[in-house]
Parts: sequence; structure tokens; C-alpha cells
Amino acid sequence: MDNTIKCKLYKKCGGCQIHNLTYDKQLEFKMKKVVRLMGKFHHVEDIIGMDSPYHYRNKVQAAFGRDRNNRIISGVYQSSTHPVDSCLIDDQKADEIIVTIRKLIKSFKMKPFDDVKMTGFLRHVLIKRGFLSGEIMVVLVTGEEEFKSKRSFINALIGRHPEITTIVQNINNKRTSLVLGGKSIVLYGSGVIKEQLCGYTFTISPKAFYQINPVQTEILYNKAMEFADIQNSDIVIDAYCGTGTIGIIASKFAKRVIGVELNKVAVKDARVNAKLNDIKNIDFVCADAGRYMVDIAEEGLTADVVIMDPPRAGSDIKFLKSLVKLSPRKVVYISCNPETCARDVLFLSKNKYKVRKIQPVDMFPHTEHVECVVMLSK
Repeated sequence: MDNTIKCKLYKKCGGCQIHNLTYDKQLEFKMKKVVRLMGKFHHVEDIIGMDSPYHYRNKVQAAFGRDRNNRIISGVYQSSTHPVDSCLIDDQKADEIIVTIRKLIKSFKMKPFDDVKMTGFLRHVLIKRGFLSGEIMVVLVTGEEEFKSKRSFINALIGRHPEITTIVQNINNKRTSLVLGGKSIVLYGSGVIKEQLCGYTFTISPKAFYQINPVQTEILYNKAMEFADIQNSDIVIDAYCGTGTIGIIASKFAKRVIGVELNKVAVKDARVNAKLNDIKNIDFVCADAGRYMVDIAEEGLTADVVIMDPPRAGSDIKFLKSLVKLSPRKVVYISCNPETCARDVLFLSKNKYKVRKIQPVDMFPHTEHVECVVMLSK
């Protein structure tokens, strides 16, 4: 594999930190990183890359503003906002829609939001697309709720892109680095899209977390299921379960799955997804995963397999101690940060667990990030 396509904005943008390397060299770089951090625990399998490492992002967001010549621009947020019409890792249709919106706000005389003065209308555009379902969500993040010429604007956008299935207005008038605000208004369609993953259907709302690279996500999750080797008598805990994707996939093999997540909105979405797929043997608990596992261990309950997919900061010592106390037969750790994964695995390896398998997966080509699936057992 060779990275023959080059991005002209690579040095200015900063989104693709290792785009200067051929794709083979990128995989080599990531493999060395995982081996350096995780190789002391077990042999590391060869990293699984992409056949075509371009346009893989199913979620694209752009900030809107003005350049020095007062022209309306849209693009990525790094050290500053750069005008971007197309990106080599973004979904191409999403980029096309963002360019259309940029042209429309000019013709509708809408003002882009000014983060310094806290004035203006359009702040960000967020687009999510189901690669398999073909459904597209457009989220217009605005600095104020009043949307002049709303109906005409929506009709114009749908007229140019009839493939859009829903449009949502999200109001964010806070001085914050967060893209989405607290209030959303559905302007067109249902306000959500659906997508298929590993044979299941998932609902994606504006705030719902969903893996950005669907091709590699299927590989990652299938590898996790292979490592877990769940038996039909097993009770499985899906810690940090989010909207329930991993737990729902695991439910096919297990006697019972318990998904644990602190985010109330995510738990609500997870329950919707379980119902959508007619899954009867899964329950979702809104709780701190570590506290929950301590509680059930004290009640004399147990779990056979724990699947954990923590954020980049990794897990915390409280959770890891509760995991050891619960004492599952097997732990499958899905990591988006090998540094914190190595730290957590070191603790578990000192407390009756041993690493049996390590599989890196390239979820984000052209960036420094690398995911790993690690399997530990007693």
C-alpha cells in the first residue's frame, strides 16, 4: 500500500499528523508504537490497516467564520480556521453539503458566528452519514435560536441534496470549545439516522457517540468478540457501554449482557437500540462502572467476561480494583490510547491476570492514533 494522494493543507491543518508518510510507513510507525508500549506483556499481532485509507470519516464537522478579507469560510478547527472544500479523510458527500451550506448562508445573508464578539448566527455544521444505510443527518449549530427564512433555507438545501434525511438545529450560545449546545430542534425528518454494524441496526442522534470509521469498527468489534470467546452460559458486562453497540453485538453469544454507562443520554440511546434490534437478554444500567462492579461483587454476584472500552484517558484505579474484585474469567480491553492501555494492563497483570492476545487496528489513517484489542485472562 502506498499513500499516493497528498493533501495541500497537510502542514496548515494539523488534523493528519503523519500524512507525510506513505501508508505502509504509517502502519509501521503505529506498529512500533504499540510494540514499544505493549510488547512487554505479549506478542503483538500485525496491525490491521485499510485497503483504501481515504474518506473513511462518517462524521464531519466544520466551523464557520470570516477570513481577513471578510469572506465567509468554513473548515476544520486547529490553530485557526482554514477554508476546506474537501478533505482526504472526510466523507465526500458530507464535504459537498458543507460547501453548499457555505454558499447558501451567503445568498440568504446569514452571518457566521464570531467567537470573540459572541455575535452572528451559524457557528458549526455537523454531518453524520450512515455508509451502509445511506442516511444523512445535518446539524446546524447556531449562536441564537431565531432562524430567519428557516423554511426557505431548508427547502434550498434539500433541493440541492435530496439525499439528506434529517436536519437539526442545535443552539450553542455559550463561550465554550464544545461544538454542540444543550438544546436541539428538529427542522426536517426524524432528528436521527440509522446505520448497520455487524448485522445490527443502530440509531444515531446528534449527540450520540458512534465510531467514526465504520469499516475498521466492524473489524475491531469482530476481533473483540473473537478474543472474548463468549459462551452461551456467560454473563457479560459491557463497561463504558455508551449507546450499547458492543453489548448488543455480544448479546448474540451470551446468556445475559449488562451494559454500564454514566451518561444518561447514552443509556437512553442504548435502550432504544436494544429495542430496535429486539434484544431481550441485555440490560443497561446508568451508573459508574467501577462502583457498579464493586456493588455486585459484594452481593456475591459475578460476571464471566468484562468488555471495557474506556475513553482516551483510560480507566481509573477504582475501576481496575473493582474489576479484580469481581474476578471475571476474561477481560477484553478495547483501547484508543496504547499509553493508558499499557498503564492499566500493567495493574491487571500484577493482580492475577495475564495478557494472552494483542491486536492493533488502524482506525484513523494519516493520524497518530491507533486502537488495540487486548485479551487478558486469569
